[in-house]
Amino acid sequence: MKKAAHSLLAVRSGIALVAAILSATVLPSSTQASVSQAANGGYQGLFDVKARKAFLAQNPSSNARKACLAVDADAKWLNIEVIKGLTTTEGYGTDRSGNQYAWAVMVLSGRALAGDKRAEEMLKAFLLKWADASAFSETEKIHDAYYALKRLMLPTVVAYSIIRDGLGDDEKQKLIAWIDPLVRRTDQIFEGSVDYNNHRYLADSVLMAWGSLTGDQALYQKGLDRFRVILDDARADGSLPLETRRGARALWYMRQSLTSMTVMAEIAAGGQDDLFDATAADGKKKSMWTVLSYWMNGMTNPILVNAYSAENYIPGPEQDFMKPDFGFLENRGNGRHYLAFLEALAVHEPANFTQRRAGALLEREGANERPLIDEFAGGNATCFWRLG
Repeated sequence: MKKAAHSLLAVRSGIALVAAILSATVLPSSTQASVSQAANGGYQGLFDVKARKAFLAQNPSSNARKACLAVDADAKWLNIEVIKGLTTTEGYGTDRSGNQYAWAVMVLSGRALAGDKRAEEMLKAFLLKWADASAFSETEKIHDAYYALKRLMLPTVVAYSIIRDGLGDDEKQKLIAWIDPLVRRTDQIFEGSVDYNNHRYLADSVLMAWGSLTGDQALYQKGLDRFRVILDDARADGSLPLETRRGARALWYMRQSLTSMTVMAEIAAGGQDDLFDATAADGKKKSMWTVLSYWMNGMTNPILVNAYSAENYIPGPEQDFMKPDFGFLENRGNGRHYLAFLEALAVHEPANFTQRRAGALLEREGANERPLIDEFAGGNATCFWRLG
């Protein structure tokens, strides 16, 4: 509780934020290059798996590798009951029955990336077992159930990218035959706001990741197109209309959107497409940094959000829009941390003040809780991106 109180107080204090920015340590130039730029020829998937494996192998005592191995693998995961289908839930929230599956995949993926051969074999056996059982194939065709599916498929796609070079041809084909239709199913249109808000952003990040891995340009393009739609939809101040109307969770859902934007931008970097510096087509110079800046400004000065959040559309557990939910600043108790996406942004050499602010926020709110692991970011983000 003391940690929570400290976090909320720090976020609400503009003075503390500025001080953190000014005192933030700048990485040495030798380590500022983004992992996503490691290979001039580009890469497939969320990040350059080969380059990352090489980096971790060459730096066995690094904090990055320690983050990959920070959570122990549990042999009991191989006995988790396979879930045939995800379903809708009553009231607020989505089907969480796949949480154990996602956690096992994310932990094992990080360990495999760091060279843990036992974890790699476990991950292979685990995914093949679920593929053999056609897991998730009976997922209910309703947006809440599909939202849960999207959350599970992103770390699954990332896991496949990490182990695929060690798979036999039959094993590859089996996993592809299982993953491909599930990924494509997330492209479902439900005729509502979920077709345009963070639900859609997550779907397109999954489709883009799989398209990049498999060479499906149409799927990859969905991410590029969605990213530009997000910029076009954003207000001049960087706020996203469908997210900021969400009452106490306005900034919560802004953060969720930013995570998917970061994932799409990192995948695009592998395809030699620059989304980080892309701007809106309306000529208003809105970029991802505009959206990120608004989110951080809103945490420092919630009054900037109130005019929008007063709509109180599906606000979540807290009904008072004047009491913003800052729960995303902390480890959620189930191992997930919603600031994980900042790990990817932190390894890019800061080109603007917003990036420096984001780096300061990560160090202040997430540094002591690493590794930062989150389905929306594809898994163990500290393992995937941290340098040094």
